[in-house]
Amino acid sequence: MKKKSFGAAIGIILILIGWQVYDKATRSSKGPGQSGKPSVAVEVKPVRKATIHEIGTFTGTLLPKSQYVVAPKIAGRLEKLYVNIGDPVERGQVIALIDDDEFVQQVDQARAELDVARANTEENTSVLNLARREFERAQSLREKKIVSEAELDAAEAQYKAALARQKVASAQVAQKESELKTAQVRLGYTRIQASWENGNELRVVGERFADEGTMMTANTPIVSVIDISALKAVIHVIERDYPRMKPDQTAIIATDAFPDRVFTGKIARIAPLLKETARQARVEIDIPNPDTMLKPGMFVRVNIEFNRHENATVVPVDSLVKDGDGWVIFLIDKEQMRAQRVPVKLGIVDGDTAEITEPSLLGFVVTVGQHLLDDGAAISLAGEPGGPSS
Repeated sequence: MKKKSFGAAIGIILILIGWQVYDKATRSSKGPGQSGKPSVAVEVKPVRKATIHEIGTFTGTLLPKSQYVVAPKIAGRLEKLYVNIGDPVERGQVIALIDDDEFVQQVDQARAELDVARANTEENTSVLNLARREFERAQSLREKKIVSEAELDAAEAQYKAALARQKVASAQVAQKESELKTAQVRLGYTRIQASWENGNELRVVGERFADEGTMMTANTPIVSVIDISALKAVIHVIERDYPRMKPDQTAIIATDAFPDRVFTGKIARIAPLLKETARQARVEIDIPNPDTMLKPGMFVRVNIEFNRHENATVVPVDSLVKDGDGWVIFLIDKEQMRAQRVPVKLGIVDGDTAEITEPSLLGFVVTVGQHLLDDGAAISLAGEPGGPSS
């Protein structure tokens, strides 16, 4: 029995010695300081210095710089329409005619009534002159006691009556002259012109609302005339971005119609209020359009630079890990092949790049696998191009 117990004890001792040797060999094969935990395979990218921009991106619609509707001031049949959609229009150009037969007749009638009124004035002028001479003669004879006081009073009354009739006739002439001018103005309204005060001499027809032969009422639209030598992009900004909008800020405009081109404009007008329904404010951006490539109604994307930091410390956004209310990154220790957990403060975030304002960083950050890491965790590199070699 003693021999068997002794042999069993020797066997146990040999097993323990063998296990210790195996454990030591395993530890040494995993690298120094690994404590037996397997390393985490990660990808890394360098911390670098760069200029970073804070860009606000908005969507909006293009509108013409100026737009108005041409409509008749009088009712009538649309006899001629000289323009169509897309036609150029000059300042003062006649674009349509209303049937003018009735208005020509009104002018002729007003002119005839004026001629009658003028003839009456001439007649009353003759009567007035005769009455004045009779009154003057009666005054002379009364001084010589040849005519009575009653005869003098009668001559004076006739003179004053003739003078009143003359004034009435003159007023009628003025009235008929005014009626003739009114008829002539209404006749001029049958020639419908495209007229504007400021801006370019040449514009273009945007829409057509009526055809020849249509019975028009006053103020019924015929065509719209627009100025597209410059456009305005209208965007709406929320309360957070509203204080950052400034007049003359540069805006970069892109549209799906011309995916390979960008256009430049400047903020021209900022609404002084935010609409209660959407909590947004209207902002208008003037865009030069000398080649008229851009058209009203196009959907546009607008980028406005709010801020820029030169020589900033930047890392990929993929390297950031949310930690409560803050952010952390993992820097790698190339010699020890360990990850160092570093809390950071962010500045500008532009697309896939983030600015680190604190602390000052150098080296490489983990961009893949950081969510599996703890401070001081062992790592191995997955062969990220541009990363440090192991």
